[in-house]
Amino acid sequence: MKKTFVFPGQGSQRKGMGGDLFDEFPVLTKKADKILGYSIKELCLEDPNKQLNKTQYTQPALYVVNALSYQKKIKDGEKKPDFLAGHSLGEYNALQAAGVFSFESGLRLVKKRGELMSKAKNGGMAAILKSSEEQIKEILKEANLAIDIANLNAPSQIVISGLSEDIAKAQPYFEKANTMFIPLNTSGAFHSRYMKEAAAEFEKLIKKTRFVKPKIKVIANVTGKVYGFKNIGKHLTDQLSNSVRWSESMTYLLDQGEMEFEELGVGDVLTKLIGYIKKDYTKKTNTQSEEKIKIVAEKDIETKSDKKSSSETKAKEKKQLDPAELVEQWNQVYPIGTKVISDFYDTELETRTEAVMLFGHRAAVYMKNYNGYFDLREVRPAQ
Repeated sequence: MKKTFVFPGQGSQRKGMGGDLFDEFPVLTKKADKILGYSIKELCLEDPNKQLNKTQYTQPALYVVNALSYQKKIKDGEKKPDFLAGHSLGEYNALQAAGVFSFESGLRLVKKRGELMSKAKNGGMAAILKSSEEQIKEILKEANLAIDIANLNAPSQIVISGLSEDIAKAQPYFEKANTMFIPLNTSGAFHSRYMKEAAAEFEKLIKKTRFVKPKIKVIANVTGKVYGFKNIGKHLTDQLSNSVRWSESMTYLLDQGEMEFEELGVGDVLTKLIGYIKKDYTKKTNTQSEEKIKIVAEKDIETKSDKKSSSETKAKEKKQLDPAELVEQWNQVYPIGTKVISDFYDTELETRTEAVMLFGHRAAVYMKNYNGYFDLREVRPAQ
């Protein structure tokens, strides 16, 4: 099984985060203090000046805690993962863990990023639940408002971003479409066209930063695919004014085979999002697999002619799907333990084995709840 470490972004911060990590990694903590000009430990554990929730302080704080959490994992003997990913700010931790830049270089980038984003005014964001990207685009088109999709967090959890007055104007349109509209407590229109100016300023620092080829594959927010070495600077700049394609990123990782995810840093926001994404992914995969078997079955229905006539088309009749192919197709799609139903049995069943050939001609699978074989043509996956 492959493994991915994921790092959370802004919104996960809380007083007390980091705990004993600052004392366990005093060298990195001291470097952070020197770069930031204040005590990162005091900010995270005590927050005496109520600054932790201010963007210019939030981002460096989360970056440091996320980075130390990764260092702790490696120090404790954890094997390095196959993939790394981070949500928005967390992407900097993914890149740092992959060796793209040093802890110090990453912190300087994050410090500047937080300062630029904190200057964004008159912006607003809202979470849209129970809707799709396509539906949201249609609603925004109808409303004729300059609003962008900021975060594609999960199939039915999407965040929009724009001027605060436009966000307020958009609410009735979304409510009319029976979606859940939840205004977010933000000061800026993050990950939208309104961050273009900040992105241009940020690019100046990006161009001065030295990047190294990733030692571990990192998924980019703006593409939902693996980072290319030549695109690192561009992707980090574009990320400020473009959508965070988190759902697409996680789907890409799920497509790589059996994948274990572990969230490092603060909280479990990403763990919950991945749970939603997995559920939708499994549902879609099962549907696609059923369609695949159906298509294969239809292709395997051949016709034979009983009579030939120059004025008539050949007569057609169904030919049963070849049992060996049916067994192969079933085992490619459905693992042991698949829940199935049958028209000949009134309760849900569970497969106990892979599909097999019985007597050289019958495609069948053994049922755990029934303790017997069922013909594959008599069962279908439970919804």
